Amino acid sequence: MKPYPLKTVPIFKERIWGGHKLHEAFGKDLPTGEKIGESWELADLPNGKSMIQNGPCAGQVLASVVEQDPEGIAGVKAFSRPFPLLVKLLDAQDVLSVQVHPDPETCRRMGRGEPKTECWYVIDAEPGAVIYKGLRKGVTKEQFTQAIESGTTADLLEKVPVAVGECHFLPAGTAHAIGAGLLIAEIQTPSDTTYRVFDWNRVDDTGQPRQLHLEEALESIRFDITSKDLPVGTVGRLIDSPYFKVDKRHRSAGAESLLPAGPMEVLVFISGGGAIVAGHADPVAFEAGDCVLIPAAFEGAITFDRDTVYLAVTL
Repeated sequence: MKPYPLKTVPIFKERIWGGHKLHEAFGKDLPTGEKIGESWELADLPNGKSMIQNGPCAGQVLASVVEQDPEGIAGVKAFSRPFPLLVKLLDAQDVLSVQVHPDPETCRRMGRGEPKTECWYVIDAEPGAVIYKGLRKGVTKEQFTQAIESGTTADLLEKVPVAVGECHFLPAGTAHAIGAGLLIAEIQTPSDTTYRVFDWNRVDDTGQPRQLHLEEALESIRFDITSKDLPVGTVGRLIDSPYFKVDKRHRSAGAESLLPAGPMEVLVFISGGGAIVAGHADPVAFEAGDCVLIPAAFEGAITFDRDTVYLAVTL
């Protein structure tokens, strides 16, 4: 079987800070009565494994499909799990917890966890929306520990106003939080290791506060990272990291872009629509909110029937 563009079935995650905007913005068929904060569009983790929704591989798990043809799909002779990317759409109706993800060295030192580096592309933002991105310059571990004890953690974080079209890079070890009123595409390494530092004194539906991970968080935070050290992309190459690269592309209605064989790409469509076509495969239609994996050996083209903005992610 020749490789063809793979669309996946979204995996919805209920979150205390979520809502219903993924349906409003992208028509996602969300579960009734749940606050959905995350739609995992491409995943290969124990608590979320993407399933192919189109073509001959429909119904199969993404990782098993890649294992059947690692060179044709991923461009490598041998595929080692997990799949190297995790792509999510996030609906933050309320502020997320202040948290941190460990880097590889911290995971080795603690003997647990998976490292996680990520970026946030701002799809939509309510007026005044912010993110919390890194610590203020000069904040020490001792000062941060005292702030945790006094409930003033957020005062030591950089509060950064955001705008639609920005892409913020957050390497592992960065203390951070997504503010309320944001719709975000999150691209990251394949990890769900999150250490919460502060949760704004919230309680869940049973009246209990969510679990914090203070010891692990203090061990993981890079106290030398501030927001000024972290790039913000708006056009072209948004992110150029050792783990993934993200390019922003805009095409007008009626345009066509060739897809030659080459590196595997994951396309995240922010707006617009069209189809991916090749002589040997059925056209694969896409709309805003879709995520499509383009195998390394695939050759074809993208046709755009509307003005389209999308992210192209490569390793």
